[in-house]
Amino acid sequence: MPPERHLHASGGAGTQNGGSIVFFHPDLGIGGAERLVVDAAVGLQKRGHRIVIFTNHCDPSHCFDECRDGTLDVRVRGSWLIPPSVFSRLAILCAILRHLHLILHISLSGELSTLKPRAFIADQLSAGLPFLRYLYESVPVLFYCHFPDLLLVQGRQRSRLKRIYRLPFDWIEQWSMGFSQAIAVNSNFTRSVVDATWPSLKTMTDIKVVYPCVDTQAPIDESQPSWAKVLGGHQKILLSINRFERKKDIGLALKAFAAVPEAERQGVRLVLAGGYDPRVSENVHYHAELQQLARSLGISHHTLTSPDSPDTLADAMSTEAQILFLLSIPSALKAALLSTSYIVIYTPSNEHFGIVPLEAMLACRPVLAANTGGPVETIRDAETGWLRDPDDVGAWSAVLRLVLGMSDTDIERMGSHGARRVKATFGRDQMADSLDAIVSDILATKHRPPRINNFINVFFFALFFALGLGLAIAYRNYETK
Repeated sequence: MPPERHLHASGGAGTQNGGSIVFFHPDLGIGGAERLVVDAAVGLQKRGHRIVIFTNHCDPSHCFDECRDGTLDVRVRGSWLIPPSVFSRLAILCAILRHLHLILHISLSGELSTLKPRAFIADQLSAGLPFLRYLYESVPVLFYCHFPDLLLVQGRQRSRLKRIYRLPFDWIEQWSMGFSQAIAVNSNFTRSVVDATWPSLKTMTDIKVVYPCVDTQAPIDESQPSWAKVLGGHQKILLSINRFERKKDIGLALKAFAAVPEAERQGVRLVLAGGYDPRVSENVHYHAELQQLARSLGISHHTLTSPDSPDTLADAMSTEAQILFLLSIPSALKAALLSTSYIVIYTPSNEHFGIVPLEAMLACRPVLAANTGGPVETIRDAETGWLRDPDDVGAWSAVLRLVLGMSDTDIERMGSHGARRVKATFGRDQMADSLDAIVSDILATKHRPPRINNFINVFFFALFFALGLGLAIAYRNYETK
């Protein structure tokens, strides 16, 4: 058995009324869900709570600074017995089993009891909530639902076998979420989806909206001015920032740009920047599709991957291409792009929340986004940006033409409205306030006995875990042969 890792926290040692608030997150990497967990933990810690985060995986070279610099107490447990997947399959089964292994490990070892937990906060995986309620009946649970997992599974509509395979996990997701005292979601849009997906859930537990946040007091990277100087010395920039995935509908920005009359595009460049991993086939294929779309629309383009210096960017900016693809950019360049663009174009439809519009508004940039999903709650139409039908390319193009004709003063005025809105509503303090209020509420509420005391529930959940454990052991034996 490999040693368990423990990243000690240097701050937040104080507690409110004793005990700890314990977070559970399966893989503490650098995604949006992880950013939310880190911001929530730091925010609550600043309010005097002792915070401990348990996770199955946290790579110090691939996680947020707060997870490795001692800001947060992050403990890696339950990572050695069950693999993340079996031959790149059964990922959800393995994730649940690893989660249960973690909970059983820290419970049986006494580590969790030593922390004197006052409340549990979990996200992404709810399968362990029944065990937590059974083992710690008096400790309330808050579950943060980013989006129903059963709606995120790719390929289930094309494969009957996959639909059958997913049935027990879909049931476990809803059943186990019912063991929480409160459920938080990232937007009213997500809450409406949760209500429609699981109508009975809202009768069993409270569902509250807790918006994700951006760091409104983040220090400026020392290299950001150098990047901004390169960008500021060239054309007007229309910016889109998204991962290169088809669901992000980046092609909408390209089509809207192409619909702007050629005379009005003179001295204007569309920059399509975002996350890109050459090992991910969808990233590679979608980038190629976007290049082909640009060619079909008669618009020149250039691609720069992982720019490592302002000089490298300057070479790319000196080309005559009207569209610049920037793949996998450093954070300082992202900040510089936001601060120098005329407008940020956010193309996904039915986005659960969408953090990019907040980053853009904080940088005093107006935003053009779809009039569906989370952006409807963050952007004020005609005040901090524009909301348009994603199926109406002409409407998006009209906004771009409007922006290109606006004075710098008008753009700055709209941008300042956006920045004030973000600081007032979507900062880390506001998110921590919301979570703190929910935790205080569930701590003050008398809890109903956990339904897992029912013998049948215990039996079937134990059987599920035993089957998975047998699968894990068989896989380990196979690997050692």
